[in-house]
Amino acid sequence: MEIWKICLTAAAGYLFGSISVAILVCRGLYGADVRERGSGNAGATNVARVFGMKAGVITFAGDLLKTAAALLLGAWLLGEPGKCIAACACLVGHCWPLFFGFRGGKGVTVSAAVALLLDPRLFLILVAVFFLVFYFVRTVSICSISAALAYPLAMLLLGDTSLPMLLTGVFVAVMVCFLHRGNIKRILNGTEPKFKAKK
Repeated sequence: MEIWKICLTAAAGYLFGSISVAILVCRGLYGADVRERGSGNAGATNVARVFGMKAGVITFAGDLLKTAAALLLGAWLLGEPGKCIAACACLVGHCWPLFFGFRGGKGVTVSAAVALLLDPRLFLILVAVFFLVFYFVRTVSICSISAALAYPLAMLLLGDTSLPMLLTGVFVAVMVCFLHRGNIKRILNGTEPKFKAKK
């Protein structure tokens, strides 16, 4: 692989990820910074919790589109390895966005978008894990962490996963768990809130 293509893929992926849809949607529609409301997280779950499911769905759709743009560019430049590089870079940009003071989301929606775009079967497995856990606990952070931990395991279960894709799955799992470290502390303390979307 040519170094300039790797650098371009990573840089473009990061910049696409830095487009914080949650912040843009909430500023544009409600004149508010979602990072100052609810859990303080610039992600689709917090948007839905504070401003309603419609805003949450719009945020998820925007995150899916920016992730798709990053992966398409990566695939065009470097094939499957390029998609994986772009996916990881987009996730980093989403969590530490250049355009918004490096205060972004926790990577769940982008991770879901990556799964959908890399392998729809993987996405379906992770969605099943998420909602199965949600049925019992009603705590989104636990569901997100469970799905993240299942990410590389599901890839292995599918059996035809390449090394770049598997490494991407491991990266996603580590990132999501790291960014939920505060939630993990609250879960252990029994103070993590249940999910309730604003109608």
